[in-house]
Amino acid sequence: MKVVVRKVACRVFAVSLWLLAGAVSAAQLPVLAGFSIAGDVAKAVGGSKVAVTNLIEAGQDAHAYHLTGSGVRKIRAAKLVLLNGLGFEPADVQRAVRQSKVPYVEAAAGIAPIEADHSHSHHGHDHGEFDPHVWHDPVLMQTYAANVAAALVKADPANRDYYQGRLKSYIAELKQLDTYARSRFNRIPADKRRVLTGHEAFAYLGKRYGIRFYAPQGAGEAQPSARQVAALIRSLRQNRVKAVFGEYGKDMRMIEQIARESGVKLGGRLHADTLGSSTEADTYIKMFRHNVDVLADVMQ
Repeated sequence: MKVVVRKVACRVFAVSLWLLAGAVSAAQLPVLAGFSIAGDVAKAVGGSKVAVTNLIEAGQDAHAYHLTGSGVRKIRAAKLVLLNGLGFEPADVQRAVRQSKVPYVEAAAGIAPIEADHSHSHHGHDHGEFDPHVWHDPVLMQTYAANVAAALVKADPANRDYYQGRLKSYIAELKQLDTYARSRFNRIPADKRRVLTGHEAFAYLGKRYGIRFYAPQGAGEAQPSARQVAALIRSLRQNRVKAVFGEYGKDMRMIEQIARESGVKLGGRLHADTLGSSTEADTYIKMFRHNVDVLADVMQ
């Protein structure tokens, strides 16, 4: 009887060790992303090996975000923090990340930035010298994803091959996305690729695909003056701007007024600084494709 009990006990112990080993091997790297787009890239590259949390969630206005105690705790609980860089994150977030001593990376590092247009800067939220909205160019996002992968490998070298394999697959998706965008925009005559958006966020998309983007002066937290709106309407008419677009998560009243008074078509809404909360734009790939389709459908 004692022999049987010992055998059972040994088997239970062996099974327990196996389960424990499995739990340890399945432990995910806790990663904090500054905002939803960086978070989605981390999920795409990190797969099942990472547990990604966003500081600024999908649908939240990054320009209106202020760090809270909860945000500080999220930073300190992470093993890796992924920021966009180029001044996109608010100063209080940048400071808290540095003070936390948690390893962090700026995903836009190494990307040649476009200089910011301060005539259209956000009142109370000037990004600084450079335009940080690099995610509107899927070619540049290949460098962005590679930076994320390198950070994951450094934080979790045991899964190097896993991260590098997923990076390769994701870059292939980004290349397909660029090909798709070119196929849609190349059908549109250059003189029709002129639109207005809610704020200066699409310069990288414009540079890559030959689209001229206009935006209201004073876009952001403060409304442009009546004189600025009148000047913008004159500019839209003179330059034969094809359509005006609002942005998800932003007040549409100013855009609707400009469309109404200029006689320019209201083209719909774009995703600028965040993923969408609906399935049509809940990943970076789907978000970018949505923007391409909305723009191309109206400009053609």
